Amino acid sequence: MKHPPPPPRRYGVVAAVVALVLLACLQIQYHHLKVDLGKAGFASATQDNASSNRVRWGRTRRAATGTTNSLPRGIVERHSDMYLRPLWDDSAAATHKNKNDDHNALLAMAVGISQIQNVDTMARKFLKENYAVMLFHYDGNVDGWRHLEWSDKAIHILAHNQTKWWFAKRFLHPDVMAIYDFIFLWDEDLGVDNFNPRRRIYDNRPSMNCSDESKGPPCTGWVEGMAPVFSRAAWRCVWHLIQNDLIHGWGLDMKLGYCAQGDRTEKVGVIDSEYVVHQGIPSLGGPSLSSKTPRRSLDLRTHIRRQSSAELEKFKERWNRAVREDEGWRDPFES
Repeated sequence: MKHPPPPPRRYGVVAAVVALVLLACLQIQYHHLKVDLGKAGFASATQDNASSNRVRWGRTRRAATGTTNSLPRGIVERHSDMYLRPLWDDSAAATHKNKNDDHNALLAMAVGISQIQNVDTMARKFLKENYAVMLFHYDGNVDGWRHLEWSDKAIHILAHNQTKWWFAKRFLHPDVMAIYDFIFLWDEDLGVDNFNPRRRIYDNRPSMNCSDESKGPPCTGWVEGMAPVFSRAAWRCVWHLIQNDLIHGWGLDMKLGYCAQGDRTEKVGVIDSEYVVHQGIPSLGGPSLSSKTPRRSLDLRTHIRRQSSAELEKFKERWNRAVREDEGWRDPFES
């Protein structure tokens, strides 16, 4: 007895499955081949262009080093300034501009609204002598100063809870300050009733009552940081001495003699004939006019004092490490 042959459709299903498998294999093989060819082409292109890339990198590096090589020399402006320029030029604006362009010294202070009366007295005295004035507002209040008649003549910069050294590092770059002969970086709580800005600059004579044997700090080469005055050349050195992250500036005062452009026993000192009074009023980190939590303010000042002391130790460590690692540097004041 003969059995009927199996239906032919079973063979068709098997053939279809095999065809799909072969097609998938071919697709995978084609994909791998395409990727390999792409890698080979990329490697070849990279190898072919290596020399030209090195040339371009060399040109870029040279341009970055020169920074202005791509510009015609006559258009290069190497310095800036803090002069306030009018938005339009008319006769009144031109007269105002020319008058203010005669500034040869800058008074810069970190200020808070609680010291507005004292700062007002200081600013008036310096503006009368044709100084430029820059105020660093650490309490966020700029509008509270706008009623002062000289407010529009000053430069106002705002950053919350920052010190004058933080502001100076970021906004008093030597290339911008190069137009000024002298830079006064003062605290806001100084009494200036017995001070004449013009005489301090031009009547520069020895004044400290120390013995003749005094060759170092505190009699020479050391000035407390509440009222420092820098010449243009000294400021270029001091700006680089300021550590970007050590914002309280502790330790700087004991190293300013290295920026004196010569013998610190002659180039650094205190001028008694033109003196200021340090009132020592707690400000940064202290209570605001509306504050009702004096205890918290006292705690904040304690934290600030601790931070300042910690920064002093860091500064000393960095100085000592820099001296050790720079074999070509010699201490000019080492006996």
